[in-house]
Amino acid sequence: MTTLFTRIVEGEIPCHKILEDEKHLAFLDIMPLKTGHVLVIPKRPVDYIFDLEPDELAELNKFAQKVAIGLKKAMQCKRIGVAVIGLEVPHAHIHLVPMNLMSDMDFTRPKLNPGNEELSRTAELIRANF
Repeated sequence: MTTLFTRIVEGEIPCHKILEDEKHLAFLDIMPLKTGHVLVIPKRPVDYIFDLEPDELAELNKFAQKVAIGLKKAMQCKRIGVAVIGLEVPHAHIHLVPMNLMSDMDFTRPKLNPGNEELSRTAELIRANF
């Protein structure tokens, strides 16, 4: 299964990487709800998050936790919101969104449209907190 995220993992499409290991990748959402909105994915393409093997799901969540800790430091927010929706791209992924208000996690509101330079600065800021 080739998806947009598979192409990112394979380097065909550039991304603003936050953290990576042999099985997972975290990168900035290019149409974020809030500055610092990160997507965390398994590198292995699986459409539905609950189709991951139990150990894979646990490892993905541990990786997401590590990302969330650094993200919270970088964005100086009250919480990091977590969402798994899974309808936008047929590749399992977790949204990590810096939050100060409940409305920060409202996926129906208009998304931000940051430029490449802003995304680069945000990624550098987050990476500096690991």
